[in-house]
Amino acid sequence: MTVTLRQLAIFEKVALYGSVTKAGEGLLISQSGVSMALAELERLSGGELFARSGRRLYLNERGRLLLPEVQEILQRATRLEQALQESADDPAGILLVGASTTIGNYLLPVLFGRFARRYRRAKVVLQVGNTQQISAELLAGRLDIGLIEGPCHTKGLICDPWRDDELVVIAPPGHPWSKRGRATPAMLAAAPWIMRERGSGTREVFEGAMARLGSAYQIALELGHTEAIKKAVEGGLGVSCLSRLAVGRELEQGWLKEIHTPLNLGRELLLLTRQERRQTPLYLAFLALLKDPDGFAKGGRT
Repeated sequence: MTVTLRQLAIFEKVALYGSVTKAGEGLLISQSGVSMALAELERLSGGELFARSGRRLYLNERGRLLLPEVQEILQRATRLEQALQESADDPAGILLVGASTTIGNYLLPVLFGRFARRYRRAKVVLQVGNTQQISAELLAGRLDIGLIEGPCHTKGLICDPWRDDELVVIAPPGHPWSKRGRATPAMLAAAPWIMRERGSGTREVFEGAMARLGSAYQIALELGHTEAIKKAVEGGLGVSCLSRLAVGRELEQGWLKEIHTPLNLGRELLLLTRQERRQTPLYLAFLALLKDPDGFAKGGRT
């Protein structure tokens, strides 16, 4: 059975007016067009839907059973059309954004809130993972946009600088390094490090910095979440290297101490997109937020 929305709309209008002629006038369809569509619908449904009295049509018991269902379908179709009608000023839809841990936890929540306040019909869904996971998900088409902290090694993605960031070496307040405020290469090599898992952008930047310094290092503990690493360092289990974005509050409160080192720990946060991605109004609106969050705020709705 193949029933069309056009046939259902004609059925509803005939039920409302009780007349093929008036239904056609209401839908701007010829009388013969209405009759043909109605006959085809009755054929597909396996029986008549109207009782005829002269030119007047009345719903029979089968037609009365069908009418509420038809009206619900037509209302849903109207809502669907409205949802799909978008413009640059009022984009609609669901955007899937992936971000590595620091970005997802410490940068995007504020931007998502700003975006939601401006675009009421749009929804942004966030997936947090490490750099390798986000790159792979984007390439597979399961994400629309990716934001990562480490170098992108996945071919087939467009990689653009997004914003600058810096890693800092941290230790608990009572640690010997904290009293000096700095650590030498020899001290870095001998320390028990608490780090993210392999595949993390933070881990890769740290390892690259240590390699450029020509220093070995000891990973005492791998943890998959930045908050767990901070707590482990606070608890005296070792030292770590995390984004300044992630440890700003702890440094301000004195719960952790920044340790100056000869390591070069600057990095770029990266924006990833797929080469063949169609640029919808919602996609472009979110890119505008990422590229100029201050300008977006000034131009947004309240």
